[in-house]
Amino acid sequence: MRNEFLILILKRLLSSLLILFLLISFVFFLIRIAPGDPAQKYISPKLSPALAEKVKESFKLNASISNQYFSFIKNLGKGDLGVSYNYRKPVIEVIKEYLPFTLILSSISFLIQIIIAFLLSILVSKKLNGIMDKVLSRGLLIFYIIPAFVLGLFLIYIFSVQLNILPSSGIKSFEIEERGFLFALTDYIKHLILPLITLSVSGIAVFYKYLRGNIEEVYNKTFIQYLRSNGIPEPVIFKKHVIPNAINPLISVAGVELGLLLGGTLITEIIFSLPGMGRLTMNAIIMRDYPLVIGCTFTASVLMLVSNFSADLIKAMIDKRHIKGIT
Repeated sequence: MRNEFLILILKRLLSSLLILFLLISFVFFLIRIAPGDPAQKYISPKLSPALAEKVKESFKLNASISNQYFSFIKNLGKGDLGVSYNYRKPVIEVIKEYLPFTLILSSISFLIQIIIAFLLSILVSKKLNGIMDKVLSRGLLIFYIIPAFVLGLFLIYIFSVQLNILPSSGIKSFEIEERGFLFALTDYIKHLILPLITLSVSGIAVFYKYLRGNIEEVYNKTFIQYLRSNGIPEPVIFKKHVIPNAINPLISVAGVELGLLLGGTLITEIIFSLPGMGRLTMNAIIMRDYPLVIGCTFTASVLMLVSNFSADLIKAMIDKRHIKGIT
């Protein structure tokens, strides 16, 4: 069993590295064959051709695409993602400024999704297919199919424009430095309420659907009927047998959802003007900042792969029967 577990880790690691390499290579060539030249905004018609060529050379754009690619792969192997054209400093340093916010926002949203979906599933488990179950299923389905930008703009219109009780953008007010700790904490929370709602609603619907369906499936298992026939109390059956068996299949879904969140909450960050990886990536694409686009893509890909990889390992450790299936 130990050898099978090691084989699982090795296979997943190799496949993740291959996927990461192919994705980064695809993005590298895609942004370079796209129309536009990042050096043009720094080149004036008054500059001589020699100076214009020096600008391109400073961006390392005067070489062929193949040479640029091999140079990029070589530097990537050394942990060097290059220098941002726009920020004029290493890409890694730029990402370090924006990544913590996305990690915090994504983690909070993930916990909210799990907790609320779990509580709702427990609430309806006492009477599956009842009125509350049907209302929740249909209501969450509606929220799931609503695009994030539509929901975000709707929330801004209601709570910021009409009711004027929550801020519409940013993470803090201008006067936050002049107030105390309590005001600052409250201000941060107010600024994050609408983004967290926008980010979490669809995830709550997904987790609720899977968890509620798993609970119903476990209840229909033969061993549950056997436990009931032996006089085991219903709360004990639910706590010790239904919940553990219902949660286990949810781990893979949780890994995917967390990976998507960590990979960059692009739409939400743009709508609410949040300083995270999603907004940084979009700005890098607009500004034709090749190294930063690659760096953001690389970071998002690593986070997504690590999340899925961790979910597979956790699932394998909980239930050894899944090791052979995964490998």
